[in-house]
Parts: sequence; structure tokens; C-alpha cells
Amino acid sequence: MAVPEPSQLLHISADKPAAAAAAAADGGARRRRTGSRSSGTPGAAGTVAAGTAAAGSAAAGSSSTAVHRKGSAPRRRKPGSRMLRRVKRFAIRHTWTLPLLLLLAFAALYAVDPGEASVVRPFIFLSYKQPLPPQSPDGPPQYGKGPWDLAFVAFYTIVLSFTREFVMQQLLRPLARAHGLTSRGKQQRFMEQAYTALYFAFTGPAGVYVMRRTPVWYFDTRGMYEHFPHTTHEAAFKFYYLFQAAYWAQQALVMLLGMEKPRKDFKELVAHHIVTLALIALSYCFHFTYIGIAVYLTHDVSDLFLALSKSLNYIGSPVIGPFFGLSIAAWIYLRHYLNLRILYSVLTEFRTVGPYELDRETEQYKCWVSNVVTFGLLAGLQTLNLFWLYCLLRSAYRFVVHNIAKDDRSEADDETDVEELDAEHKREEADVRLAVKGANGVVTASGSAATEVSVTKRNGAL
Repeated sequence: MAVPEPSQLLHISADKPAAAAAAAADGGARRRRTGSRSSGTPGAAGTVAAGTAAAGSAAAGSSSTAVHRKGSAPRRRKPGSRMLRRVKRFAIRHTWTLPLLLLLAFAALYAVDPGEASVVRPFIFLSYKQPLPPQSPDGPPQYGKGPWDLAFVAFYTIVLSFTREFVMQQLLRPLARAHGLTSRGKQQRFMEQAYTALYFAFTGPAGVYVMRRTPVWYFDTRGMYEHFPHTTHEAAFKFYYLFQAAYWAQQALVMLLGMEKPRKDFKELVAHHIVTLALIALSYCFHFTYIGIAVYLTHDVSDLFLALSKSLNYIGSPVIGPFFGLSIAAWIYLRHYLNLRILYSVLTEFRTVGPYELDRETEQYKCWVSNVVTFGLLAGLQTLNLFWLYCLLRSAYRFVVHNIAKDDRSEADDETDVEELDAEHKREEADVRLAVKGANGVVTASGSAATEVSVTKRNGAL
């Protein structure tokens, strides 16, 4: 092979760099093709191994980068976002905060404009105050009825929502722990019954005071129908009646929102709420409030005794036996004897005492239609009370014969039920803990908490 002259070399390198580069590339390609055909040679094996190692290294680098990106610390949230998350966590743990904020908003609006024309005033105070008649200028003021009474009921539904959650969580839960109730399920049951007892401990005596100032004292059924229609009432009567309406509206919300675990008599309890709310609304709108106050009082006092007996049972009081017997006696007298007297009067005195006609202009609604509706609702309520009396008597039999102190009326809190409540509380606490970690930047939105934390630790080790 002829050796090129130095001048030729200079000429190629200076004037044809592109051609030389192409020739070199072509030669290299031919050598690679030749090497690939000789696959059994050590050079070929080395080339393949090197290529495989390079690919593996690249994949490993890519995986490491992906893991690093996934496990790397999340972006710092803004202070406002973290504050909102803390407020949300607090509201989840303390369910009384939302109604408290609503009450504070009402208080602030009323403080801005406390006058008679304030739009907030009908929510807080009674509406439709009537002028005193000339024949009794020194008598107690009377209050009529109207649409703003719905605002009053709505506001006090919020008040009772706050009261229930605050008293249960801040007062009754520590009391349950002080009496040795460690299970969250039993604590919850105790708190529900103790709050019921506290509420009726106030409304029971208040109902006696209000009834004493009416013609129906002491369950005088003639006073329910004389001088009908009863369109106006004293302030104490109207406040008591609407406050009780707010309580039952709030209890319906508790049931609809699932704030209490459903019990064995859940269907009967739903029917009881429907009948009760219908009786309250219709009796108020069509002026049968003297029947309503008698029904209120009989149910409030009997519920007071029953809720107290349940609360004593949860803390293992030695007086549970006699007190449970007293509760059954009060139940029979108040919910059956007195209410059957009221029901009988609907069949007899409803038609014969006072006017009996339909006249919308004078708001005279004591007629055959209201007679049938009133009897039907009260009979439905009495049927439910008879069902619960059967459950109470069966519980009394078990207590006397088998020494099992358990109210079979509405309690489903056997060991399985309590375990379910405890498991539910543990899940809620776990969710709150995850939310706390997420707010601190440990848990991200994608993936589970355990995966993300382990990836973060591995990245730190790398």
C-alpha cells in the first residue's frame, strides 16, 4: 500500500475535514459489524457486558431519581393553609366549635344592631308580643304566633347542638373516666344518657311550672278544650313550647347525621321522632298547645328517670335495681295512665267541650278533621310507648331472675357493639393523626402514610 505524501496529508486535513470524518465513521461502522459477527470472541463479550452494565447503571440512576423525587420532602405549605388545617383538625376533634362559631356570629350581629327592628332579634327573643287588653292592664304580656317562630326554633336548635356536644365532650367524658369507664364505646353510651338526664332535669320542673299557670293543671283534660282557640300565651309558656320543639329538631339532626350509633329499636325511634315532630308542629299551628304541654311533661319526666337509671347502670351504682323499678313505675303512670286519659278525652271531650266547627277566619280548627288527626297521632305515640314498656318489663324480668341489669328497650351495647364503637373511635383517631402528619409535611397526598414515611427514610439513608 502506497504511503501518501505529506502534502497529501496536509491537503486532506485542511481542505476535506468532512470527507475524512465520514470515512472514519464508515470504517468504524464496518469494524463494529465485523465484531458483531464474531460473537464468540472475548472482545464481543466484553462489549455486550459493558453495554449491559451501562444500561443497568442508567436504570438504577433513573429509579434512584424517581424514589428520591417521590420521597423528597414536600413543598412547604403557606402559613394560611397550615392554619386552616389546624382549625379543621380542631373542629373534627371538638364538634361543638361549629355551632359555637354560628352563635358568636349571631351575637356579633345583634351587638351591631340591638334594636327592635334588628333582623337577628327574632332568632334570639320571642316575637309577636300583643298589647295588653284594657280590662287587664297589669296582667302578664301575651305572645301570638307567626312565621318568625321558625327562626326562634332554628336558633335554639343551634344552641342545643353546641350545648350537647360541649357538655358531652368537656364535662361528661371526664366524669365517665373518673368512674372507671375506659372503653370509648361505653363512654359514648354513658355520655348520651347522662346528657339526656341533664336536659330533662331542667325541662321537667320547667314544664311543671308552666303547666301550673294554665287551665290544664293537674292534667285537667277539660282545660285543653275550653275557650278554644288558644291563640296567645304567656312568655314562659311560648318559650318552653318552642324550646322543646328545638330540642326535638336537634335530636332529629343527631339521628340524620348518624352522630349516635343506631340501636336495636332504631326503626321505632325514627317513627317516634316523626310522630313527635308532627304533634309539635300541628298542635302549635292549630292551637292545641294545651294538649301538647301535657304530652311534653309526661314524656320528659319519664325520660328523666329512665336516662338516670341507664347512667347509674353504666357506672355500676349499687342503687340501680330500685331505681330501675322506680323508672318503670314512672313510665307506666306518665306515659300510659295519663296519656290514655288524654287519648280518651279526644274521643269524648274534644267534641263536647268548647266550640266544634271549622272557621278559618276565627282560627277555629277544633273540628272532625283535627279530631281524627289528633287521635291518630296520639294513638301512634301510645303504640310505640307500649312496645317500649314490653322491652322494659322484659329487662326487669332478666334483672330479677338472672341478675342482668340491661335495658332491652333501646340498648344494643353488648360486647360486640361496644367493640365496634371502640374500633370506630380508633379509626377516627388514626385519621386525625394522619391529618396531623400531613400538615407537618410528613405525609403527602399520594400513597399511604407508611409507604411515604419509609421512602423518606430510605432517601435519607441514601
